[in-house]
Amino acid sequence: MNFIKVKETCLYVHDLEKIKKFYHEVLQLPIINYEPDKHIFFRMGSSVLLFFNPEDSKAKITPPSHFGGGRQHVAFEVSKSEYTAAKIEIKSKGIPLLDEVVWKSGEESFYFEDPEGNILEILPDKGIWD
Repeated sequence: MNFIKVKETCLYVHDLEKIKKFYHEVLQLPIINYEPDKHIFFRMGSSVLLFFNPEDSKAKITPPSHFGGGRQHVAFEVSKSEYTAAKIEIKSKGIPLLDEVVWKSGEESFYFEDPEGNILEILPDKGIWD
């Protein structure tokens, strides 16, 4: 089996309106689908970022129920040439950085939170994992 990529990533949140404002209005991700109190889906390049209300999702029969909680993590990749600009933009929107890391490779990444406390990371392409 030769997988190409992860097509969708799913996080579980309780306040979909706050998530909508943060990811759509602040981070400017296009909304694919939104059902209040159930889920909201965003386009992210060629992938999809899904947010489910865990209370709704765990009651599903099909597709199979799934849910989670706690501080989940997802990393967003930007081009190496746009990395510094992305960090400046996040800070300019009043979003505090939680951490900045220089990895063994010499590449950098930075971390911040969404409104539900999920840990988000931005890193340059062709760096940390390549």
